[in-house]
Amino acid sequence: MSPVADERDRIRAAMDRILRGTPERSNGALTIVSLAVEADVPRNALTQRHTDLKNEFYDKVRARGGTPDSEQRLRKQIRRLKELRAADAKEITQLKADVEALVGALHQATMESSHLRQQFADHPVIRTLPTQAPLDR
Repeated sequence: MSPVADERDRIRAAMDRILRGTPERSNGALTIVSLAVEADVPRNALTQRHTDLKNEFYDKVRARGGTPDSEQRLRKQIRRLKELRAADAKEITQLKADVEALVGALHQATMESSHLRQQFADHPVIRTLPTQAPLDR
């Protein structure tokens, strides 16, 4: 038997043990990593050489009504990222509203300052303050 055929046989046997719930070497998770550990093959044997067996494993997991652990992790991460995106969108909306309000306030302050400068230029008010007599000592 060639090493590749032996490897395929070990992967199929490991697949059966994991799906029966009787793993011998791995934790029994429905992942390619666990399948590789159970079959005593490198993970790249499943991701590069025997992709058909990897796909068969995932198909069998789905056929049982289960979802592979890797897919569950990805779905959970997608949910979390969507929540973060929604929170970011809400914050961006608030920041845009704040910017508009600040621009309005700045414009108003600039106009008031301009108006006051114009009033001062038209009617300068200069007052002399009374002076105090020097104290004799």
